[in-house]
Amino acid sequence: MLQFVDRQQSYPDKRPADARAQDFREIADRYAREAAEDQSSRCSQCGVPYCSVHCPLHNHIPDWLRLTAEGRLREAYELSNMTSTMPEICGRICPQDRLCEGNCVIEFSGHGAVTIGSVEKYITDTAWAEGWVEPLQPGPDRGQSVAVIGAGPAGLSAAEYLRVGGYEVHVYDRHDRSGGLLTYGIPGFKLEKEVVMRRVDRLKDGGIHFHEGFAVGEDATLDELREKHDAILIATGVYKARDLKAPGSGHDGIVPALDFLIASNRKGFGDSVPEYDDGSLNAANRHVVVVGGGDTAMDCVRTAIRQGAKSVKCLYRRDRDNMPGSQREVANAEEEGVEFVWLSGPTAFEADENGGVTTLRGTRMKLGQPDASGRRAPEPDPEGDFTLEADLVIKALGFEAEDLPVLFGAEDLSVTRWGTLRIDHETMMTSLDGVFAAGDIVRGASLVVWAIRDGREVSEAMHRYLKMKKIIQKEAA
Repeated sequence: MLQFVDRQQSYPDKRPADARAQDFREIADRYAREAAEDQSSRCSQCGVPYCSVHCPLHNHIPDWLRLTAEGRLREAYELSNMTSTMPEICGRICPQDRLCEGNCVIEFSGHGAVTIGSVEKYITDTAWAEGWVEPLQPGPDRGQSVAVIGAGPAGLSAAEYLRVGGYEVHVYDRHDRSGGLLTYGIPGFKLEKEVVMRRVDRLKDGGIHFHEGFAVGEDATLDELREKHDAILIATGVYKARDLKAPGSGHDGIVPALDFLIASNRKGFGDSVPEYDDGSLNAANRHVVVVGGGDTAMDCVRTAIRQGAKSVKCLYRRDRDNMPGSQREVANAEEEGVEFVWLSGPTAFEADENGGVTTLRGTRMKLGQPDASGRRAPEPDPEGDFTLEADLVIKALGFEAEDLPVLFGAEDLSVTRWGTLRIDHETMMTSLDGVFAAGDIVRGASLVVWAIRDGREVSEAMHRYLKMKKIIQKEAA
């Protein structure tokens, strides 16, 4: 250990930008064993490891780095698996530059952070290849049933812990494949779908019942599920796109980011996608403008490049230093040919005689005083008007909660003023007895790693509730 002075930071090599922009494979291979051991040995083994402190899962990062450096890879995997149900997924898609690696002590000293995410990916990919990932082993049957609504990271994480705890677990999801945004929202160049599907298959093989293509509110109301199960977890995430507020924003060719990404991912699975085939959700040979500066916007611009767009621009109202998306993703996008138009926002859209968008009118912005969040608020520059050619505009402005009380036929389900579910933060229970909630539907659009953390915590809260429920039922009998 402590080799950071002599050994330079080195991430796995990325494929050349022109080659990787032709497909949806992940852009970099995993480490060879020697490289993983070498990079792990750079860890300074801090007494107070800021990397672990700033990881939402509080992974034992210095410990599994040390084990990797010593060649004790199976032990490293078992340790990383203790705190995370999806370590190889987090290794791929977590914004490590804002979390563990961004808070690495040797990064502060100017030596470059330990490449934690790449090592985490290597450890668990190797575990899958070597057969170290054991089947899910259910605990002794407790005679109680749990429903999980939503098969995204929060729901899948909770389902795994509850099944290990001995509960009968049923997962209900509106899509025809499980995984939520891991499956349909995140492109393959960041997360190849086989990586997600093998996790889902492990849960299915462990006896968790998946009801895919099941829409709560249509196929069953929330009350009907409550009658069938001893407890309910709502982990639907937030899917409603924030809209553009500009004249002409209703023209054809102005589409939500998630619609665009889902169509692309479905096509990757080999599904029939009429909206892709007719060009509505396909960037091929089009001038694409993506409005937004988060990770979803980065996914959209890089997907558009791979679909063969004529040009791809990203409009963001703040500057590069104040954007919410990962700086690594911005760099990847620039390498692949995306043009960023910083400090800019749309003011109107023009269409042709058929109603299809042709032009984006915008204005330059400048950063004013900090807003309530502490970030400097963007203000329009009255002399900064411009126009861009655009026949496909993708709205990547973030997500809001759907109206779940109406959607689920559950008027007594309490929500906050943002539409997210209101919970008791000690019990993680909603306003309805035995109905819990976790993930983005509680905290708003956030990171996958936080959803996994929430799934872990809500499973513990549900376990306490179900134990007490059984005691009360026995006493009543």
